[in-house]
Amino acid sequence: MGALPAGFLADSVNRISPSQTIGMATKARELKAKGRDVISLSAGEPDFDTPDNIKEAAIKALREGKTKYTDVDGIPELKAAIAAKFKRENGLDYKPSQISVGTGGKQVLYNALLCTLNPGDEVVIPAPCWVSYADIVLLGGGKPVFAPCRIEDGYRLKPEVLAKAITKKTKWFLFNAPCNPTGAAYSKAEIKALTDVLMKHPHVWVLTDDMYEHLLYDDNVFYTPAQVEPALYERTLTLNGFSKAYCMTGWRLGYAGGPEPLIKTMCKLQSQSTSNPSSITQWAGVEALNGPQDFIPKNRQAFKERRDLVVSMLNQAKGIKCPKPEGAFYVYPSCEGLIGKTSGKGTKINTDEDFVLALLEEEGVAVVHGAAFAMSPFFRISYATSTAELEDACSRIQRFCGNVR
Repeated sequence: MGALPAGFLADSVNRISPSQTIGMATKARELKAKGRDVISLSAGEPDFDTPDNIKEAAIKALREGKTKYTDVDGIPELKAAIAAKFKRENGLDYKPSQISVGTGGKQVLYNALLCTLNPGDEVVIPAPCWVSYADIVLLGGGKPVFAPCRIEDGYRLKPEVLAKAITKKTKWFLFNAPCNPTGAAYSKAEIKALTDVLMKHPHVWVLTDDMYEHLLYDDNVFYTPAQVEPALYERTLTLNGFSKAYCMTGWRLGYAGGPEPLIKTMCKLQSQSTSNPSSITQWAGVEALNGPQDFIPKNRQAFKERRDLVVSMLNQAKGIKCPKPEGAFYVYPSCEGLIGKTSGKGTKINTDEDFVLALLEEEGVAVVHGAAFAMSPFFRISYATSTAELEDACSRIQRFCGNVR
């Protein structure tokens, strides 16, 4: 097959790059398939299985023939369950007409940004941030503006940094806490300090990604911006999903609550792209939200123990500095102490990407480099895997770092 003719691909697609977290996970799978001993800590995916009651709801839906097209942006039963969840857990009132359901949180985010961005519109994103935010903004013709969050501040965005990032062109502030990749979470007072800034800029809308809401440790309590500052409700899209808390990554189901005119427009876009999410997945989602929630604290406790193990072991590795995150299932250590040095097998480590590639090649541990998340020199580890694998991986990282000269 020859190359595509010049100018054949759309400029919008040329602006973006493939997801680097997916890329690293794929690379690890390929090495494993070749017989290499690889531990992959690159994917943000709970290792726990989907709870049985949720699986049974999907099987029941299949048996009952609930396999036809549904309303484009969600069945009424699921929208009712989501509205009840928002009220129960977040103190937010959304009518079913204010709720959008998509094929994963990523589609809901994509819909919202594609429906609202015009060329030159800016989106303020605290960095480090999830790999897809900036690319989706670029795809929509907008401009990502990174607001840096320092390791010294626990990777939390300071109000003065947010204020400085906002311009007349800012359309959205995209907020994710607990954060992927850092695990940083915010107290109610810290969120209030940020919403105070946003109250001074009525042209800025808030898109809050609450995907890790239920993964908070050490008595930290979750708050979402529209809950902390009700005056922002009319210009906030509150996004969430089933993948992390309910261990439903492959089911592909996400949702958001927001102003009705925006939700309607997102539905219009979805009607011309994917149409409805899987009907069977939607019925599983109803059970997930309305059924027993007792497995969530159990999973959270397991994640907390893994976090403590990983933080402790990484801080014993030469040249690595690893803060203790408040939430999610990631750590985001600095590898600054290794930059400019040479690995045990002779690879020069000039960047965090050099570090992660050498680590994969020499010790068979797959992690994701910090540049993918818009902040170097760092790397992300997902600790959503077994304790035995984490101990082995961290021992290999310690050995790799010990051999660096």
